[in-house]
Formats: sequence, structure tokens, C-alpha cells
Amino acid sequence: MKRMITIVLTILAVSASAFAQAPAEAIEKALLPAPRQMKEGATVIKWKADFTYETLKKGTNRLVCYDRTGQPGQQTFAVECTSIANLDRVAQSLKIEALPDKKEQQAAFEAAEKNGAWVKPEFGSVWIHFSGPDQARARMHTTIAVPGATTQSLGLPDNNSQGGVWIMNAGTSAAHLMTPGS
Repeated sequence: MKRMITIVLTILAVSASAFAQAPAEAIEKALLPAPRQMKEGATVIKWKADFTYETLKKGTNRLVCYDRTGQPGQQTFAVECTSIANLDRVAQSLKIEALPDKKEQQAAFEAAEKNGAWVKPEFGSVWIHFSGPDQARARMHTTIAVPGATTQSLGLPDNNSQGGVWIMNAGTSAAHLMTPGS
């Protein structure tokens, strides 16, 4: 009997250890794009199939990071960080991106933009993407949300012809600053 209890307790301890490691690995992966000075205080979430999320790690700053691997339109390896204020927009975008037809997706994004239903991101918030065919070949790409911004309002070009920072999707809720080399 003592031997059986020892075996059962050992199995439970090993299972608990494996369970504890899985969230730690998921947290570490999601934090890969986080800036070094913000990583410790970042929140980490896991998106669910119904476009809600569970919090894996509660943070102390406004940065939130999550794994996008396996989501529609994403590369084989994809993690992302942004402001916690942008989670409603991310959830809305994930729902649209889940539509199976690309034309239907595009029409849904355009309709949401046109009728003002697409949640605006926080002005000045960063979107840090780290993605690629695998982690070793992933690249970092950072954009800055500037919803509604135009060349006239910011004084930056709305195309990349000058080789510097430029506004992509100028005048829309999806307007963001593209930063060459990032």
C-alpha cells in the first residue's frame, strides 16, 4: 500500500511539474518580442477560439504579449506585443481574420472601417511583431498606431518613396507608422 501511494504521489508530482512548465514556456515564447526594459512587467495572454483570452501572467505595465502561431494568416512562428488598450481591436481583427475567404475578410475589414465599427487602437501604441518560418529565422517588425493620421496631420509621407518613416493606411483607424529596418 505504501508503495502504491508513493507511486501515485510521484506521478502526481511529475504531472504537476510538466503542467507548470507548459505555461512557463508559453509565457517565455510570448515575451520574445517584448523590449528588455518592459518584459518583466508585461502581461501575457493566450487567445481562445472564441476570441476571448485567458491571462497567463498579470503584468504591471501596459504591454501585453501573446502567441499568434497557428492563427489564420500568420507565419509558422508568430508572437506579438502591443498595448493592453488594443485588446478589443485585436479580438475584433482575429474574428475577421478567421473568415475562410480572403475577399470576405477584406470586405469585412473595409465595412468595419467605413461604418466606424472597427475599434481604434491606442494612438502612439506600439505593435511589435516577431514572426517567420521558425524562431531562428523570425524577424522583428515594429509599427506605431496613429489612427486617423494623414500626411497633413503628422507631416510624414504616406508612402515609402523617401526611405524613412511613413504612414501606412493614412486617414484610417488602421493608420500606423512604418519604420524601415524594424
